[in-house]
Amino acid sequence: MPKSNSGRGLFTNILLAMFFVSLPMAAFALYWLVTLPDVAALANTNPHSTALMESRVAAAREQGRWVIPRQRWVPLSRMSPHLKRAVIVAEDAKFFSHEGFDWEGIKNAALSNVQRGKLHRGGSTITQQLAKNLYLSPKKSLLRKMREAMIARSLEHALSKRRILEIYLNVVEWGNHVFGAEAAARHHFRKSSSALTREEAALLAAMLPAPRKYDPLRVTPDLQKRQQHILSYMD
Repeated sequence: MPKSNSGRGLFTNILLAMFFVSLPMAAFALYWLVTLPDVAALANTNPHSTALMESRVAAAREQGRWVIPRQRWVPLSRMSPHLKRAVIVAEDAKFFSHEGFDWEGIKNAALSNVQRGKLHRGGSTITQQLAKNLYLSPKKSLLRKMREAMIARSLEHALSKRRILEIYLNVVEWGNHVFGAEAAARHHFRKSSSALTREEAALLAAMLPAPRKYDPLRVTPDLQKRQQHILSYMD
């Protein structure tokens, strides 16, 4: 009899432990769901700013500098078709066929991260990058990647692929305090994004992994190699 009571007591303690562990996790999950941004509004409204822009401005102010992000919104129809093609080739070749995630890319990125022993590659699609740029911190962490994935899923459900690409190309970082295709084209090439040549578009796309490091007017061997790689897939 004592042995039976001891067994029931142990079972009860295990259940209580599971309850008190799962309750905070459930509350945390509910908080995440409730605080997800309302991305449906983006179907008809252009974002005036992004989390990334605000982060760059805050960082500059901490250094005693006052900066204003350079951005000029233009519809997708007024951007060079070369630029749209170059960015998709460079950043997300399966953009029009996936639902926000490129599982093969994620697997390859995970293998690369394991080999390096740190979060280096994210395997992010254009949709995931847009989620991060619009709403999240640029700092890499597993929790941020999880939230990024949830927002990306919401974007895919609420917006068309064309609208996701249009917003992305208007807010993506393309140099120090330069955001979006139109500002990038005018800053780097002194022309509208509609007038970008095939080679210029490929150079801008080649910048995207490190937009504050590269300058398309000072072509490094690494940048040129990336440009040629992109051009080879644009045909």
